Amino acid sequence: MLNRRTLRIKAMQAMFAFQRAREANFHIARDRVKEIFSFDLNSMEVQDKELLKEEQVKGLEYFDHKFDPEKKPLEALPEAHIVEKVDSIIDHYYNSVKKDRSYFREEMITEAEKIRNFYLYILSLLLEFHHISGNDKKNDHSNFRNNTVLGIFIKDVKLSGLFKKEKITWDVEKIRDWFKNILKPDETYREYDTASAPDFEADRSVLQHIVKKLIFKSETIMDHMEDMDLNWAEDRPIIRSLVNKTLKNIESDAVEVPLQEFSYNWEEDREFFLSLYDDTLSVEEKYRELIAAKAKNWDVDRIAATDKIILEMAISEMINFRSIPVKVTINEYIEVSKLYSTPKSKQFINGLLDSIAEDLTEKKIIRKSGRGLLDNK
Repeated sequence: MLNRRTLRIKAMQAMFAFQRAREANFHIARDRVKEIFSFDLNSMEVQDKELLKEEQVKGLEYFDHKFDPEKKPLEALPEAHIVEKVDSIIDHYYNSVKKDRSYFREEMITEAEKIRNFYLYILSLLLEFHHISGNDKKNDHSNFRNNTVLGIFIKDVKLSGLFKKEKITWDVEKIRDWFKNILKPDETYREYDTASAPDFEADRSVLQHIVKKLIFKSETIMDHMEDMDLNWAEDRPIIRSLVNKTLKNIESDAVEVPLQEFSYNWEEDREFFLSLYDDTLSVEEKYRELIAAKAKNWDVDRIAATDKIILEMAISEMINFRSIPVKVTINEYIEVSKLYSTPKSKQFINGLLDSIAEDLTEKKIIRKSGRGLLDNK
């Protein structure tokens, strides 16, 4: 089942990707300023090298000033034509950043919703094995072909409709290879397929074994899933749990497969997800100032990129999500840092967030209310 920690991780990854894209756009824009005031060897017009050098220096100074006026003050504005060209490049930069921010926001949702698709992929893999078993000329596989649980899968019109809607398909050659080299040699599977009239529990048990011990333990299959989705490794436990619950909950008299919801309340989770992304990015600089004020003996620009994002997200969550206790937020981001940041990040993040939370609570910037929380408004 999808949980809030998974959402926090996916939001962090989306913000990390967005910030890298923004940095790339910045350097592209600055290089563009250099380019338009550079000597063009292919130009047929007369060019003044020295003048171009002067304009390039002025253009870059103006560009840097626009992004950091305090650190890059200007003695005077450059000529109007330089300002016009540089402003045009800066406008293009901001348009690119806006598009990237929207793109990674949507991509973040897509990545979360992929969990449900891959859950369907694993369910369909069981049916693919069932289909391939009927084409094996060397072995009968009669018990597997007559598996009553898979019979429910096959008759479920809703399930087959979902497979079609989500375009769940497999490479037949891969399925054949996996069936031959992973499923057929397995001792538990062989015992099941040679058993005399297995009952419903035996039918279910062998499928649970195939899922737990063969599909999710096979390096070959898992490598293939990682090739399909870079986030497979982190989503894998959730998908495995959803498939296991499906098999556990199916009954002998069922007329359809008890499909599991990948979230208890996706609309609510989605709102949390998007708000966390938007709120963190909207006041990113303000949070960076908070971090800098508390990070004594640390240059904020030298703090690991993931640590900065984790800190900014945690501060955003403490301020904007009034029903989530501060300690829950801090503990969650400490756990995230263990998975995705440096070995020393846990202590660094814990100490910083404790101090920031205390200050913001005293200033009544952090206000918590709800069941089990003190309303300090």
